[in-house]
Parts: sequence; C-alpha cells; structure tokens
Amino acid sequence: MYDWANSPYALVITTAIFPIFFSAVTSDKNEAGEIINDTVQFFGMEFINTQLYSYVLATAFLVVILVTPLLSGIADFAGKKLQLLKTFCFIGASGCVGLYFFDPDHLEWSMTAIFLASIGFWGSLGFYNAYLPEIAPPKEHDKLSATGFAMGYIGSVLLLVICLVLILFVGEFMTRWSFVLVALWWVLWAQPTFRRLPSNPLRKKVDRDILAHGFQELISVARDLKGRKNLTRYLAAFFVLSMGVQTVMLMASSFGIKVVMLDNNELILAIIAVQILAIPGAFFISWVSGKVGNIPTLIGCMVVWSLICVYAYYFVNDVIGFYVAAGIIGFMMGGTQSLNRSSYSKMLPKMEDHASYFSFYEVLEKGGLIIGMFSWGYIEGYTGSMRASILALIVFFVISLILLLSIPKKLAV
Repeated sequence: MYDWANSPYALVITTAIFPIFFSAVTSDKNEAGEIINDTVQFFGMEFINTQLYSYVLATAFLVVILVTPLLSGIADFAGKKLQLLKTFCFIGASGCVGLYFFDPDHLEWSMTAIFLASIGFWGSLGFYNAYLPEIAPPKEHDKLSATGFAMGYIGSVLLLVICLVLILFVGEFMTRWSFVLVALWWVLWAQPTFRRLPSNPLRKKVDRDILAHGFQELISVARDLKGRKNLTRYLAAFFVLSMGVQTVMLMASSFGIKVVMLDNNELILAIIAVQILAIPGAFFISWVSGKVGNIPTLIGCMVVWSLICVYAYYFVNDVIGFYVAAGIIGFMMGGTQSLNRSSYSKMLPKMEDHASYFSFYEVLEKGGLIIGMFSWGYIEGYTGSMRASILALIVFFVISLILLLSIPKKLAV
C-alpha cells in the first residue's frame, strides 16, 4: 500500500506533469512552439533550466545520504523505523503542496518545494524497504517486491489520469492542483501502512546516547560488510547501476520535451505506456530470476540498458523512436528496481532489524543518483546537448555489468 501511496509522486511530479509545467514556465518559445531561450537565473548565476533541475535533485539526494544513515541507525536501536517513515512521508507531501505556489520569477524559493518533495520521497524508501526481510521469507522476496512495484505503477497511472481529466475538462489551472492531489493521495493511502506495520516490535527503549548508538550501528554494518564478498561486490555494482537507471527515469521526460520536441499529449501517452509496461516487466523479470537466479538476470538487464542508451543516442530523433525507447525502458525499469531490492534482502545476514543495512543500500542508490544527475547536468551545460549526456550513462551500465560478472557463481543468489 505504501508503493501505491507514494508512486504518484514519481510519475506526476518527477516524470509527467511537473516536468512539462517546469519547462513551460521557465522557457521562451516562438510562434511555432520552438524553444528559443531555456536559461534561468538562480542566485545570480545562469543555468539551462533542465540543468538546474538536475542539480537541485542531486542536492536533495546528497541531503538524504547525509541524514538517513544516522536516522537508520537510530531506527534500529530505538525502534523508530515507522515514525521516521511517517516523517519523511509528511515532508514529501508538504513539498508537493508547495509546488502549487511555484513562481519562475522566484526560483530560489520555488525550487525548495521540489527539493523537499524529493527528500521526502527518497528518504522514506530506506525505512520502507527495511521491512521487506521482516515480513516475508527470502523465497517470497522477488514476488513481493515485484507486486509492490506493480501496485505503485497502477496507482500512479490512476492518479495521473485523474489529474489529466481535470486539466483537460476543468482548466489548465488544475495543473497546480494536481501537485496538491499527489500530496493528499500520498498521505491518505499511506495510512494502512502506518496502521498495520509494527511501530516498535522489539520494544526497544530510548536512552540519552541514541545518536552515539546510531553511529555505532553504521560502523558495525561497515565492519560486517568487509567479510561478505558477495554482498560488497553486489553493492558496488548497484552503486554504479543507480547512476544510470535512476537518471534515465528522472530525465527521460525532459529529453522528450527538449530533444525530440514532443508535444504534451505525445509525452503523456508515452509516460502512461511506460507505467503500464512496467507491470508485466516487473513480474517477467521476477519470473526469469526464479529460473536462472538474480545475478544472471541483472547481468542481462545491464546489457539491455546499455543497448537502450546506444539506441537513444543514435536513433531517437522522432516520436516513433522515442516511443520505442520509452516502451523498452518501461518494461525494464520495474523489474530492475524490484530485483535490486529483493536481491539485496536475500543477501542480508539474519538479524533482528535491517534498517541500518538498508540505509547503506539507500546511500549507495542516492550516491549513484548524485553522480548520474550531476554528470547529466554538467555534460548538458558544457555541450549544450542532452544527447551527449546519454554517453555517460552507457559507461555506467557497462561498469555495472563488469562488476556483476565479478561475483562468483557460487556466491550469487
């Protein structure tokens, strides 16, 4: 249910409606609808609008990296995992509400809303994911993880359709209200999760040294990882993989708008198709992993992701080309994400609480995102072309593939 609750943020805010809205209000177009100026001022400096967008998201990921490891250690020691999940949920929803007041003439505070929404979304996932090994045995992790992602895709498409109907039949002013609807959906549908998941199942007591215990938890996890070759090699591959997969998902819409010059209807149609294809993709990759194993399946996924980038760089020049790329991305993204999560949960040592271990997982994912997003933004700013940014993503997928191949077969899950 939490996948159902928070996934509309990933679709409506980061993929569909907000990128279109952001591009429209921060760009100047001629009568033919072509962008003639896409630069903005931010604290006295000039940026390409999508370059600034990628930098703000990357900074939000950096904050998550700095904050959540400590909080995860606290969650393990003090039994505050559910409370921290709630806190980040409310922070994210508040950021979505703040987007209603977005003003391109005051980007310094307007970008704060997307900054907070991003922190809330990504910050909550570490505590949410840490419940997976606690509520199901390892043999069910792949299917349960895929089911969660599938529910998220269904819920996000449903709310996106509702928002589009309101915008088309009520008026464009409903665009801003769609951001508020995401916040309401997020908070309200998260209530079953908040009510049913245990708050402090181990009945841990809080003492005055809780911060010190948080750091001790992280140190103990780091020490434990040194003796687990399969886990450390997998995490290294996952770190580099995140530089590519998450960046593709976050910047694909902007690529379609600025490079392929899709109109709003063409982009929305592609986005809905991506979400729908992600559902069978998640279950298909879960099924494949059950036949050949998780690591071999992820190796195959890296090959496909690399080919997607090659295809996008050379052949995505029109609507049809973009639709083909979007369809493959949609089919691959759900399965890759769910398999990453379940593979990691299977490798974890048996213990009472896994929040600190999943904080490492989240730190690596966000660290990869920071490098991926900053690389995308820097290359676009340096070359003036988003297409050049895709080349960096190919490098990330190839490196991740090599690291996955380094995991001995006898250690793979």
